[in-house]
Amino acid sequence: MKKIGCLLAVLFCFFGNAVFAQSYDIVIKGGHVIDPKNNIDAILDVAINDGKVTQVANNIDAKQAIQVVDAKGLYVMPGLIDLHAHVFFGTEPDHYLSNGLVAVVPDGFTFRVGVTTVCDAGGAGWKSFATFKKNIIDNSQTRVLSFLNIVGEGMRGGAYEQNINDMDSKMAAFVAKQNKDIVVGFKVAHYSGAEWTPVDRGVEAGKLANMPVMIDFGGNNPPLSLEELFMKHLRPGDIYTHTYTLLEGNVRETVVDSATSKVKPFIWDAIKKGIVFDVGYGGASFNFTQAIPALKQGFFPKTISTDLHTGSMNTSMKNQLDVMSKFLLMGMPLNEVIKASTWAPAKVIKHEELGNLSVGGIADVAILDLRQGNFGFYDKTGYKVNGTQKFECAMTIKGGKIVYDLNGIADPIYAPRKK
Repeated sequence: MKKIGCLLAVLFCFFGNAVFAQSYDIVIKGGHVIDPKNNIDAILDVAINDGKVTQVANNIDAKQAIQVVDAKGLYVMPGLIDLHAHVFFGTEPDHYLSNGLVAVVPDGFTFRVGVTTVCDAGGAGWKSFATFKKNIIDNSQTRVLSFLNIVGEGMRGGAYEQNINDMDSKMAAFVAKQNKDIVVGFKVAHYSGAEWTPVDRGVEAGKLANMPVMIDFGGNNPPLSLEELFMKHLRPGDIYTHTYTLLEGNVRETVVDSATSKVKPFIWDAIKKGIVFDVGYGGASFNFTQAIPALKQGFFPKTISTDLHTGSMNTSMKNQLDVMSKFLLMGMPLNEVIKASTWAPAKVIKHEELGNLSVGGIADVAILDLRQGNFGFYDKTGYKVNGTQKFECAMTIKGGKIVYDLNGIADPIYAPRKK
């Protein structure tokens, strides 16, 4: 009897587990998976359950899934991270990018281009962060993080951003540490004077909070020295945004010497030091005449970002995928383009739970089509280059749920409730 009891127990465990085996919420079938963190670059399936990646493997049983996504011919990658955007939208017409009308509501401009995480770059300062959190961060499906402006009033434009007296390192660091799950660093921007004070106060806040600082640098004529910025003021891990820009009026030094088309020697020293070079495309912050020679000489950006706002998305920038397409066209390898929009920014902001498809990790996924055709890409000057490839988002999954499906590639399209 004892043997029979043991046998029945074994059979119950076997068949019981078979009956009650946990199904997957989603299985993505047959896509070309690129996961830079885990060095994956292959045709594989991805299984998701309860908001987590549960398998990345060959031939995952689709019958175990509530929804099956046909990703054949598409690229499957971690959800994209836009390191530099402006999403502190509000109702104040004179507040520029801080509770104003020039910023955008994140959910309308993220999921449709594969972005699951967006970093607002300085819209809020320590004085306005509570409003930003209440109105935008807490009410967005998109994961919204913040580079806190060193100016207490935030990015309100005009005289507000020239007020050195409102650049308080201690208060900025205090608010950042109180919100360390959301605040990822500090932003210095738009100051037009000859002083180093804004940069130094931003760096001081970074030291106090153990976070990076992002620099939107320049405004004085003659411009302050980039070499001095990188080698004497910034720390390893600090971010220089708007890397490939040429501004009118001699107010910002360029990374490429316009006379020789050569990357300036101190740029290579800054890379070795650990300075992070970010695209920050923007409405006026990208020039092909800087980017093309830079990339030809191997000077690739560490991170690809948009500087998203109404003044950039309706001009040459468009969106994250358009910027990625431009860098692919200019010769940046596909895997590096994807890394610069996923794993690299995740490491820069010290949120390494993002930007990867590790088993057990957050199931943020972008599924992209690299369309073939004839496409035109231009910059703020009208400089145009023609390309034959362009990224298009087929699907975005945020936290294990499909939040955007362009062509209905999920079967069923809408997931029934789990029993």
